[in-house]
Amino acid sequence: MTSTDMRKDAEDSGPSGYAAARLRLLTEGARSGPPRRCALSELTDDWLAGLFTAGSGELRGVSLVAVGGYGRGELSPRSDLDLLLLHDGADVQAVAALADRLWYPVWDLGLALDHSVRTPAEARRTAGEDLKVQLGLLDARHLAGDPGLTAGLRTAVLADWRNQAPKRLPELQALCAERAERQGELQYLLEPDLKEARGGLRDATALRAVAASWLADAPREGLDDARRRLLDVRDALHLATGRATDRLALQEQDQVAAELGLLDADTLLRQVYEAARVISYAGDVTWREVGRVLRSRSMRPRLRAMLGGGKPAPERSPLAEGVVEQDGEVVLARAARPERDPVLPLRAAAAAAQAGLPLSLYAVRRLAATVRPLPTPWPAEAREQLVTLLGSGQPTVEVWEALEAEGLVTRLLPDWERVRCRPQRNAVHIWTVDRHLIETAVRASEFTRRVSRPDLLLVAALLHDIGKGWPGDHSVAGEIIVKDVAARIGFDRTDVAVLSTLVRHHLLLVETATRRDLEDPATVRSVAEAVGSQGTLELLHALTEADALATGPAAWSTWRGSLVTDLVGRVSAVLAGDAPEEPEAAAATAEQERLALEAVATGGPALSLRAQTEPPAGPVEQPAGDPEPLGVELLIAVPDQPGVLPAVAGVLAMHRLTVRTAELRALELPSGVEGSVLLLNWRVAAEYGSLPQAARLRADLVRALNGSLDIAGRLAERDAAYPRRRGVVAPPPRVTVASAASRLATVIEVRAQDAPGLLFRIGRALEDAGVRVRSAHVSTLGANAVDAFYVTQAHGVPLPGDEAVSLAQKLEEMLRG
Repeated sequence: MTSTDMRKDAEDSGPSGYAAARLRLLTEGARSGPPRRCALSELTDDWLAGLFTAGSGELRGVSLVAVGGYGRGELSPRSDLDLLLLHDGADVQAVAALADRLWYPVWDLGLALDHSVRTPAEARRTAGEDLKVQLGLLDARHLAGDPGLTAGLRTAVLADWRNQAPKRLPELQALCAERAERQGELQYLLEPDLKEARGGLRDATALRAVAASWLADAPREGLDDARRRLLDVRDALHLATGRATDRLALQEQDQVAAELGLLDADTLLRQVYEAARVISYAGDVTWREVGRVLRSRSMRPRLRAMLGGGKPAPERSPLAEGVVEQDGEVVLARAARPERDPVLPLRAAAAAAQAGLPLSLYAVRRLAATVRPLPTPWPAEAREQLVTLLGSGQPTVEVWEALEAEGLVTRLLPDWERVRCRPQRNAVHIWTVDRHLIETAVRASEFTRRVSRPDLLLVAALLHDIGKGWPGDHSVAGEIIVKDVAARIGFDRTDVAVLSTLVRHHLLLVETATRRDLEDPATVRSVAEAVGSQGTLELLHALTEADALATGPAAWSTWRGSLVTDLVGRVSAVLAGDAPEEPEAAAATAEQERLALEAVATGGPALSLRAQTEPPAGPVEQPAGDPEPLGVELLIAVPDQPGVLPAVAGVLAMHRLTVRTAELRALELPSGVEGSVLLLNWRVAAEYGSLPQAARLRADLVRALNGSLDIAGRLAERDAAYPRRRGVVAPPPRVTVASAASRLATVIEVRAQDAPGLLFRIGRALEDAGVRVRSAHVSTLGANAVDAFYVTQAHGVPLPGDEAVSLAQKLEEMLRG
């Protein structure tokens, strides 16, 4: 039967005809989704119009108006009918009688009804007092009666909404936030409310209201499809339960999936989560734009007064190469060329997360549209930027979601697609698999001071459950996947082996600690054999805690933590062997000897700059062509004297050079050559812009060594003039004494958030403490500095134990200050 036939039956037979036509429409399998909702709305329109015509008689100045979801034509099988009987106030008693003739037939059929009777003035006044009423009237649609009355109200309500938008939109945003706090996030809930949860149908309606204000608009791509998908699920839920419910309960999910022709309940939830993610991200972008516009409007009169009516250009502050901050967002620099710079998406994301700022929608879309794929394996900068992004704490989540919204994550990591929006049917888990992985990285960023390889910890956190998209034991599947992913990212064979061990055994510590007898030597020995090394054990301990904390409140406790710590201590004792000695220096190269002899001959520093390239990493073959630039190698030879380390580090910081790795050691000169020379081997990269000339670096270094260049003052002036945004609350620095690391020197280990001038401050503090830096081994892993300084007393012997501890404490206090 066609829609026309159904509507004719409804008109001819009154309420019973409408009920029969409605039942046929909802039970026939030919139509579903938008066609069925549209047909149900039209059927109901015609029936109500017939009731209105029969009941109004000669009454004039009255109209029947659909509002809210019914006004949008989005009637689900058990939806309320949102109706307004609008009148001009001329005959109140007649209008009341008409209302009875309209409402009672609806109630007689058992349909839910949300109704009101108002004049246009009353409707506008109520809308001004009640935001929900105003939102419903924005979707007002004429059904019967005086069309001019309805059109006049629509025009007035829209005008009121646009005029009051600066006041009402913040109220609407607060309403959405309060509802999200109460109902949770639709994209992660196992039993979500399709309407009220964040990312649900109410949020989609709010975005329509924002667009109607003309103040801002939501990203349109995918939004209509996401809304349609949620409405389809709600239709199926109503039909499956026979109730007007928006809660997708566990026991109904299989039936709803079958109603929609989906494979199973997991497929259903994944579609719901994907739709909710689109709506949530559109909401984030839209409300950010609303805030920007409102701030701009509030500042405009003052700026015009100050600038004589001129329009100021938006301020742009550089954050990284090709990346700037503008209007509270991270955007691409005007000179950025994404099509030539495959690392730019990761660099922009890392800069945004470190600054605690959102990535601009337009920047992400430009990157998605133009950037070329990364080579395999990734260049070192891409790997470092990924680690920096993962180590940025809570801001990582919003930035990652922006990359995901435009498909950039799955381009970088194709295996991510299998875990994306994947539900976890376990009461302990509060997140989908993909969000759990990001949350684990966020938690792991708090533990980067506990491990010597924070980069491996963060990447393992991101990938530890990557096998959940495959059949079988996800730890076994994940081990296979991570070997390939880690090699593609550019880790060498040794690091790939560590990462695969961490993924394979990420549940080993907590399961053993809570289910096995720790007094049994065989238990401890089996864990030690699986882990293999102290470094891997250290990483696995941190990963275990981060994984549990990111799972949910029921997954970790003080008791579990104490059991795991006890097990780690026992395994560490089994793995303990002879203490490592100070790394033995490699023989000097011809270039290093040349610089050393030049330094001795001139009595000053000698240096060289040369491009350094990255060798092939891991089992993946390096593609043909030039190897990917890794940075610039800076070799410096300086006659041995106090203050070399802070001088060199300070000059590099002045020139905005980021230190990736650094080695300092005394160089043995050829026989017959008198003097003592310190050799510094650095790998550096410009924060942005080009590298300085070697001659300029040498000139500044000469001045720094003779005391005529006030490095501390220059750095302080620059920081005051261009304060760096502190968007990330990093874990506090940690300084320890590695008591058994060397017999020849005291080893001071520093783990801190990397920052301009960090190595200068450390070097100056060691210099002020009167110790001699015998050698230094500095590395920057993402945003984490992991440094070791081999220091002695002035006459070349290690520091006494209490002096070493005191030095470490003072150094840590200085870094925390």
